[in-house]
Amino acid sequence: MEREKIKFDENGLISAIVQDAQSKEVLTLAYMNEESLAKTLETRETWFWSRSRQELWHKGATSGNVQQVIDILYDCDSDALIVKVIPTGPACHKNVYSCFADSLLEEGKDSISGNPSANNEEVQNRFEIFNRLEALIAKREVEMPEGSYTTYLFTEGVDKILKKVGEEASEVIIAAKNRSHDELRYETADLLFHLLVLLREQKLPFDAVLQELEKRHVK
Repeated sequence: MEREKIKFDENGLISAIVQDAQSKEVLTLAYMNEESLAKTLETRETWFWSRSRQELWHKGATSGNVQQVIDILYDCDSDALIVKVIPTGPACHKNVYSCFADSLLEEGKDSISGNPSANNEEVQNRFEIFNRLEALIAKREVEMPEGSYTTYLFTEGVDKILKKVGEEASEVIIAAKNRSHDELRYETADLLFHLLVLLREQKLPFDAVLQELEKRHVK
């Protein structure tokens, strides 16, 4: 049994890095003992051991911000875990998406907000914007800041999101018929954004779409 491979430290604990299964953002670092790990596996929701209170705690039991467990990975030494989850609310007690919101390096700031460092004029990975945008959309869904267009879409629900996807797809068609690169670039960006919002609402990671494309390419 895989669980028997897990190595707990001298205090009977193991580090558990909680990661959003869709956006891949790290949400928090917590600790599990054998009992909390067993309850996590049983309930498919995160349970941890509080070192300060010396007791088990179920994430979201009070706040309602439970985390649905998608997978649990262990490292090569079997002494650390990555818990992939779908969050239903903020992971942090400060009521924000991730506990890791502050940077010690100026270059690292605004990674979730999608603003590349001024010192990094050229994005090494030309698809990195998808990663940043997916993370930002996940953050918006959890925190629901007032005045945000993404918040508005999630508040209105799937019908509104689908309507926008349809509208933007039509705009792409019109732009292409007009042979306008400027229009096509703009409308395609709108369509891709709304598709990412739809994927988040449907709890389908963008990675799953990329994997499907990879499967088709191999064939």
